[in-house]
Amino acid sequence: MPRPRRPPRAGALTDVAPWRILRQIILLQTTYYICATIFIFFTALVAGRKISLDLLFQWQSVRGDTTMGWMLGLVWMLNSLVTVIFILLLVARSKLVPDFAFTIHFIHLLVTTAYSRSLPRNMLWWGLQVASSALMTVLGIWSCQWRELQPIQFGGHRSNEGAGRTTTRPAPAGGGDGGGVIANMLGRAGSSGGEYELVAMKEREGEP
Repeated sequence: MPRPRRPPRAGALTDVAPWRILRQIILLQTTYYICATIFIFFTALVAGRKISLDLLFQWQSVRGDTTMGWMLGLVWMLNSLVTVIFILLLVARSKLVPDFAFTIHFIHLLVTTAYSRSLPRNMLWWGLQVASSALMTVLGIWSCQWRELQPIQFGGHRSNEGAGRTTTRPAPAGGGDGGGVIANMLGRAGSSGGEYELVAMKEREGEP
């Protein structure tokens, strides 16, 4: 008897259309490289270094024996922090954040390997990718969960009109102090937020 297949976890990639997944990956990867290009080129300009694509796609640029190498590492971490904003806007599902975060760094590994024509052999570069993916995953899950827990509002804002409105019930047509006393008690209870107030009643001693 074949072993029953385990159902996919809720919110997995199988619940999303493939074309939508592909579009989100392309958008996230594009914004990831656009922000990295702006940050790295600005850092190189301030440091007086030559602007080149090697700073962006060559793994030899991230090294621990130069100041520029450490600066590039910090810039990549800053870039991961900014990418969390785009994950929140484009993905917005906490259970999908790890998949997209690891996909971004895996594609970056492929692009870096193809550009440098060699697999990265720098331990600092690998440590940077692990720290960057961990930061993106943790902050992405936290931000998406925070957004998921926000109350849903229908039709704009909630109206609180009538919350303190007092309902006055008319006395029954048959007359009598008993009906008026009950209506008075109900009216005072509504105006006092649920706290009943004792109402003085006439003592009718001797009446049948």
